[in-house]
Amino acid sequence: RGVILKILGIDPGYDIVGWSILDDGFKVENYGIIKTSPSDDFDERLLHIHRSLNNIIEEFVPHCAAVEKVFFQSNTKTAITVAKAIGVIILTLKLKSISYTEYSPTEIKYSVTGYGKASKDQIYFMMKKLLKLECIEGPDDAADALAIAICHQLNGKKIFNA
Repeated sequence: RGVILKILGIDPGYDIVGWSILDDGFKVENYGIIKTSPSDDFDERLLHIHRSLNNIIEEFVPHCAAVEKVFFQSNTKTAITVAKAIGVIILTLKLKSISYTEYSPTEIKYSVTGYGKASKDQIYFMMKKLLKLECIEGPDDAADALAIAICHQLNGKKIFNA
């Protein structure tokens, strides 16, 4: 590739947003979560996501972002609230002129493990190998954001049929 990219991985949500920064291939610069408070009004939670993500972008200055495409099944209320949070995330990226690529859960699993229906344990096993980490600390959302960044690192904008 030649060019070293710093990738911001994002696992969207409205209660918790997972984020990660991969630099220089598979070097983990940092990762964590943006947590909103259920006691806050929904618009305040969206504003908190925006401000926190903006601060992460300003601190780590990523070149691009990878965002998990969220699919919904039955709960319409959850689908709408998560969709609003995704809108805020994408708007924040656009306001900072950061290009982003969305990946489905199947694409992420396939990229990290070679198998589109991999279990969490299989994904974590491969992530630890790729990232050269003894363990992956913190909530699943932060670990998921690492997997999303790994997917982008491995695939760039390549389109594949997983």
